[in-house]
Amino acid sequence: MQSASDSETNDTKTTLAEAKAWMRDFVEERGWQEFHNAKNLSMSIAIEAGGLMEHFQWLTSQQVSEQTGYDRQQVCDELADVACYVLSLANALDIDLASAIDHKMAKNRIKYPSDTATR
Repeated sequence: MQSASDSETNDTKTTLAEAKAWMRDFVEERGWQEFHNAKNLSMSIAIEAGGLMEHFQWLTSQQVSEQTGYDRQQVCDELADVACYVLSLANALDIDLASAIDHKMAKNRIKYPSDTATR
């Protein structure tokens, strides 16, 4: 399995299962299992999402589109924090995240058919 610090790690090469394993190992190595329950993790997702939003709070849509007015590395770090908590929540609740996303997208395709979408 790839290491979480592998410089070759990217979205193309890394599976959700691997990322979930990184988080599971990280939590277990620190003995944090008792704190990683659905309540705490769902709250942590919201808290970290707030931190992510702060980077864009006072920017114009043009600045965001042009990727100016914020520190990209800080945004990457905040987004990674959100993703790490999502992976940990999936671990805590024994949710197959890829399957959950697939099922949700199937529902979204029905709810928002492409032929009626506003473009």
